[in-house]
Amino acid sequence: MPNTAILWFRRDLRLDDNPALHGCLSDCDHLLPLYIHEPEEEAPWVPGAASRWWLHGSLAQLAHDLRSRGSQLLVTRGDSLDTLTRIASATGARTLHWNRLYDPATRERDTRVKQALRAAGIKVVSHPGSVLFEPWEIASGSGEPYRVFSAFWRRCGTRLGECTTLDAPVSLPPAPPLVSGLALDELMLRPRIPWDSGLQATWTPGEAAAHARARTFLHTHAADYRQQRDRPDRTGTSALSPALHFGELSPRRLLRMVTEIWEDPSAEPIEPFVRELGWREFAHHLLYHYPHTTDAPLDPRFAALPWRETDAERLLEAWQRGATGIPLVDAGMRELWELGWMHNRTRMVVASFLTKNLRLPWQLGARWFWDTLVDADLAANTLGWQWSAGCGADAAPYFRIFNPVLQGERFDPRGDYVRRWCPELGRLPVKFIHRPWMAPPAVLDHAGLRLGREYPAPIVDLQDSRAAALAAYETIKGRAR
Repeated sequence: MPNTAILWFRRDLRLDDNPALHGCLSDCDHLLPLYIHEPEEEAPWVPGAASRWWLHGSLAQLAHDLRSRGSQLLVTRGDSLDTLTRIASATGARTLHWNRLYDPATRERDTRVKQALRAAGIKVVSHPGSVLFEPWEIASGSGEPYRVFSAFWRRCGTRLGECTTLDAPVSLPPAPPLVSGLALDELMLRPRIPWDSGLQATWTPGEAAAHARARTFLHTHAADYRQQRDRPDRTGTSALSPALHFGELSPRRLLRMVTEIWEDPSAEPIEPFVRELGWREFAHHLLYHYPHTTDAPLDPRFAALPWRETDAERLLEAWQRGATGIPLVDAGMRELWELGWMHNRTRMVVASFLTKNLRLPWQLGARWFWDTLVDADLAANTLGWQWSAGCGADAAPYFRIFNPVLQGERFDPRGDYVRRWCPELGRLPVKFIHRPWMAPPAVLDHAGLRLGREYPAPIVDLQDSRAAALAAYETIKGRAR
């Protein structure tokens, strides 16, 4: 009797360097590629609207790639264990492979699925396909997880040569007679009200586009990454974070692509870019070992930080809408809404502004990013927001408060980024583009600008709010960590 293996796709939507796929190929006569849509199993972090938009495109491309190799993607919806049990019974499948995930909810779900199916006599194998190294493989000399990035990445650096890759198969085994599935559109991942025109004009989900984007970046921008990565007014970053999150491109394949151009990934000019892969790795390391940090600070002192109690709802809405009156902050938030993405330098600025100048909880920002980013990744989102708020591992000191005016003048010196996303400021001279409230009335008149009308006045005073944030920190500073 032919052996049928189920390949359970999750956030590994690719055929290249897919360990679970290769595990199936060594273990079956018939292959059943399967995607199960049950987002509530990821609660309380159910994927947001922008993520769902990307998922639709990525699944469509995966289905196409499977058909081109003689296979077919089965799309279903429902409880994962029930679905897998039903499909295994209907097809006679005795083997199941998947690539591991490290979010708290999916880890718990996968453990439950693995135990139940093994008890039912099905062979279940999980594989490492999402990170360079498994989170439990990298530990300090005392065996403890790392909480400082530099030490963590030095340890990883000694093992980068171990990162091998697997090529995509040219053809795939036939599928068994398929059980009934769903058309992709039945998952209703795309918005009913078409707010996604900016996403459609900017992004092409899928494995082929991810590889093309990686090659373009490595050949045209990577050599200048150190100099350009902080400039939101320029194309200096790879924009590969969505592809890495959805597994369209594996981090090991990306590292291999780097070494094909630069033999040593730890040397200039490519080291700063590879180091960003390290930060992604560190994020998953932390989430695995400290799963509570999705909602609670790693530094327990910050649970007692006195956040703002008055006018919080109005200020949060102004931040979300890009209507704070602070040009660099507003430009970043409008970019996020339009493209489902924001430049990393601007992410740090808007996060600092929310948690320190507005003194609103970082969890509110994390939730907004979760719903609006196409690259919303629980590990990276958690690390980034706790870093900005000063309460996480290797965090920026709380007293490091980004001044969005100075940040704009340094990293958007001509105001091109601000002018793109805040066109009402477009006629302001460079001197005032990042501080329109300081422009003389004649300059504002010439620019056709009235603060409070065409563009809002600042919702907080930057210096006063900075002082209030530092005073709030003083109330918890001496607490035990």
